Amino acid sequence: MSKQKKTDRNIHGKVLKFFKENPKKSYNYKQIAAKLNITDTQKRNSVIKALGKLQSEKKIEQSLPGKYIFKSLPKSYKEGVIQVTSSGNAYLLMPEGEEDIFIARKNTNRALDGDTVSVYVLRTKKNGRREGEVVSVTERARKNYLGVLELSKDFGFVSTRSSNLHKDFFIEKEELKDYNKGDKVIVKFKDWPARASSPFGTIIRSLGKPGQLNTEMHSIMHEYGFPEEFPVEVEEEAKKINVGTHKEEISKRKDFRKTTTFTIDPITAKDFDDALSFVPLGNGKYEIGVHIADVSHYVPINSILDQEAYERATSVYLVDRVVPMLPEVLSNGVCSLRPNEEKYTFSAVFTVDENMVIEKEWFGKTVILSDQRFSYEEVQFMLENQTQNISKDVSLTKQEYKVSEEIYEAISKLNLFAKKLRVKRMKSGALTFDRVEIKFNLDTENNPESVFFKTSKDAHKLVEELMLLANKRVAEFIGKQKPKKEFVYRVHDVPDDEKLSNLKTIANKLGYELNLDHKHVNESLNKLLKDSHGKNEQELIDTLTIRCMSKAVYTTDNIGHYGLAFDYYTHFTSPIRRYPDVLVHRLLQYYLTGKEKINIELLEEACAHSSGREQLATKAERDSIKYMQVKFMEDKIDKGFEGVISGVTDRGMYVEIIENKCEGMVKLSEIKGDYFKYDDQNHRLVGERSKTIYQLGDTVNIRVKKADLIKRQLDFVLDEE
Repeated sequence: MSKQKKTDRNIHGKVLKFFKENPKKSYNYKQIAAKLNITDTQKRNSVIKALGKLQSEKKIEQSLPGKYIFKSLPKSYKEGVIQVTSSGNAYLLMPEGEEDIFIARKNTNRALDGDTVSVYVLRTKKNGRREGEVVSVTERARKNYLGVLELSKDFGFVSTRSSNLHKDFFIEKEELKDYNKGDKVIVKFKDWPARASSPFGTIIRSLGKPGQLNTEMHSIMHEYGFPEEFPVEVEEEAKKINVGTHKEEISKRKDFRKTTTFTIDPITAKDFDDALSFVPLGNGKYEIGVHIADVSHYVPINSILDQEAYERATSVYLVDRVVPMLPEVLSNGVCSLRPNEEKYTFSAVFTVDENMVIEKEWFGKTVILSDQRFSYEEVQFMLENQTQNISKDVSLTKQEYKVSEEIYEAISKLNLFAKKLRVKRMKSGALTFDRVEIKFNLDTENNPESVFFKTSKDAHKLVEELMLLANKRVAEFIGKQKPKKEFVYRVHDVPDDEKLSNLKTIANKLGYELNLDHKHVNESLNKLLKDSHGKNEQELIDTLTIRCMSKAVYTTDNIGHYGLAFDYYTHFTSPIRRYPDVLVHRLLQYYLTGKEKINIELLEEACAHSSGREQLATKAERDSIKYMQVKFMEDKIDKGFEGVISGVTDRGMYVEIIENKCEGMVKLSEIKGDYFKYDDQNHRLVGERSKTIYQLGDTVNIRVKKADLIKRQLDFVLDEE
């Protein structure tokens, strides 16, 4: 999409939102531009275009020549987003506190899941549920869909069937070109004529054969709306960046080039966005620097690079690839804090005593020269063996070498400080999840050869605690100022009481206690997590505990971070891969230089957008792991494993294999010897005759029946032997 089209679409949405928020007043284009803080001539033209389009869509109307007013729907009509269910029926999603409107499958009227629609409220059923009929689609949620191409003599269909999409796309003969039957393709919505049973589409790209690794990874990215390639104009703009450092710019920054500085990252990392510095000051005092790549220096507000970064909002980490937020010349080059290269950074610098009490802090722009790059494995080796000598078995270079005395002392001391910070957080009520991450050893073609588990060790916790400290102190620095300053916070609300009660029920059945008294719930949750650590049921309890939690989001409305037990928290430390961190850098510099005025509506919009994109990226990452697990199990059909029941539904039970954490389903119909009923209150299956019970946390033996790469799912059967 071109820069101008993005601008037009963005302003169209803002103008419509403005009218909805001011439904009883009329405005001309100049007044609207002023209200939206638009002064640029090109953008004011976009406002005029938006007004014309909204009028043609009958969302606004002229009250006087050149003046427009919001066109409200009659009371019997409602507008909103439609959510289609697996049955084909749907609901019009209504604002919080108002019941959603049921829409029968026959009344969805060419609307697809997620579309914005106008609904005529037909009646209220005897059971009190309101029912409606879609009268028009005002905005399509998606332009492109994924499906498999099926060919006939004179036409084609793209089968896009899923749990919430029940229509195939009709492809006219002249649109078929050289696409092959059975290909997984991206189809663009073209039209849906009133008398047609299916929407018409245009195939814009073939991803390859379903089930193949590259095809499925491309599919995952497309499914969640993350483009894998940057537009040509964005790449060209990135190439124009002046990559060196310059005396004039360095003179404006605090100089850390002679300070002991290093990075600690995963062994496969290419983008290093944080570095640590350490200086003993004498008399039991130390200076700790957390230095973050100064992305905002290279990505000006509203530039083409900024617009692309905003749209993506986050890097996406699939099993076999990274889809970055910024072009590689920035993410892996100019902004990456590589050793022995001068780099511009934004830093949080603390003077602390032996007890890690902060006596002084400073935030600002800096320049650094990293002395060395470490992997977590190298740092862990030093800490565990208390040595400056790095073994070639963990070395990045596969050579034995000796770390300098200054860096070794810095890492050792920072490790002690990190432990003090962690103890303090735990005492304040922070929750700790020592979850095992599933990782894969891939062959030269990125196929999974083996599974291994990554756990958080002292090296990881050293970096984690110092990043948490920087994020917290930056948030406090701005958040506690008066008068109040607008800012981007990372917030985490209190847990859901109903889900906590459910967790307590399951924990009790597994032999654990959980105290839900408000004053003791955090302490009790931590005890539950600690007591179940390393047991078969750990993954189950960790997962259920996480499900009790609210989602952490970005917002300008600070309510604190429940999980970390912080009153103020933000994201400052990863601007290469997270757009909110770029916003935080800009705001911090804005306030440090004495500026005050911030457009809170635009800032909150950016927060909501970033939160949504983050959640989609998490789903994409999980889907890629699930695909790799199924791929790994593909050659293990009929092989037996020991597993733990990780979920129970009316369709059967999910079982997670203990040795590799691959999860599959044993269907209810596949459990032999009895008729089993689902007991939803106790999360178990009960045999009607034998009274045999299968419940969460039980250990069972299974055999692999099927590995479906396209659906990304495993089917198991119980292994009676």
